[in-house]
Amino acid sequence: MTEAPGTPMPSDDLSSLRVPKALRADVAEIAALVDEVCVEHLDDEYGSLCLRLLAKLARKRPSPLVRGERRVWAAAALYTVGSINFLFDPSQEPHLRADELAMATGVAKSTMANKAALIRRTLQLGPLDPELCRRELLASHPYAWLVEIDGFVVDVRALPQPLQDDARRRGLVPAWPGSAPPR
Repeated sequence: MTEAPGTPMPSDDLSSLRVPKALRADVAEIAALVDEVCVEHLDDEYGSLCLRLLAKLARKRPSPLVRGERRVWAAAALYTVGSINFLFDPSQEPHLRADELAMATGVAKSTMANKAALIRRTLQLGPLDPELCRRELLASHPYAWLVEIDGFVVDVRALPQPLQDDARRRGLVPAWPGSAPPR
């Protein structure tokens, strides 16, 4: 399935995200809660990135998603992706304050932040994690596009398309959010 950049991945297509069968219903339920907030307060790209985050959590062994409230996981996924993408910075668009996100999800701000910290530790996420960056931030990411070729560090976007595709296939650089990986 090929998605246009920024188009949300349908929640019922969790097999393409390699979500284990045993957790697909749980992830779909959490994703539906995320989608409600994204439709009302954010955008489709946030929903797609949160679904990608939830799929990664579902693949962890043991998956932390099997315990806890679905609403809290949805809020924490939004908080995690939001913090990576500067959602809480008033100069960004879209923008929400953490307390507004907490109100939109119906989860206490401290609970949401604590669960998000667990997600960041579990998945070893850092600021501006390329896999969960919005397309706009990813385009200007300082390190996501750098690769070393014969001892020289180059921006992969300056290389011919076949080399760019090869770098993406090897996982050296990210694919655009929502785009299909090259074959």
